[in-house]
Amino acid sequence: MTSLKKTGGDVSNAKVTTLVAQAKKTGLPKDVIERAVAKGRGVSLSGNALETVTLEAMLPPSVSVIIECQTDNKNRTLGVLRLLVKDAGGTVTPTSHLFDRRGRIILESEEKVDEEEVMEKVLEAGALDLKLDNDGKSLLIYTEPAQTASIAQSLAASLGLKLKTYDIIWMARSEFVVGIDAFSVEIQSSLEETISQLEEDPSVQAVYHNAA
Repeated sequence: MTSLKKTGGDVSNAKVTTLVAQAKKTGLPKDVIERAVAKGRGVSLSGNALETVTLEAMLPPSVSVIIECQTDNKNRTLGVLRLLVKDAGGTVTPTSHLFDRRGRIILESEEKVDEEEVMEKVLEAGALDLKLDNDGKSLLIYTEPAQTASIAQSLAASLGLKLKTYDIIWMARSEFVVGIDAFSVEIQSSLEETISQLEEDPSVQAVYHNAA
């Protein structure tokens, strides 16, 4: 339902109407759909204005996270998330210096693309990097944040590919990535559970971390 944000939550918009219909078919609860539409308009279900809130924290075993939220009650949301972090044995502390702000674009092709040919065009368009999925049909492109929208539209047109989505994310710097395979299964499971609990909070838009 993230596409609703790019359309201002306008349910009269044909694309949004289709997305809502698809969500209903998949059995997504009505309240979840209504909340997504409301957030697309920048308001809560009660009609109160939403504000963006970010919480940075460190979770065991030394994994940095950035939690982005939209809420109509900043104190309540931060209180809930801080408690989740504390219960997991974590600490609320600055971590954004371990990440870079990046634009992320996903393009889709009906056929496998030539990576070298596409990479040349991607870099010429001003993007920073390109990654292909295993079948070579889905392109993940990274850009500077301010150029994300323009590069997304430009590449979709020049490459003749479907623009699936684009957004701005926090990407962990490679030198600070934490390999969790060296830790016990219990620690890995605990981390996954904590991240899942954070993501399930209705105010949370995204949880970024440097675990790999």
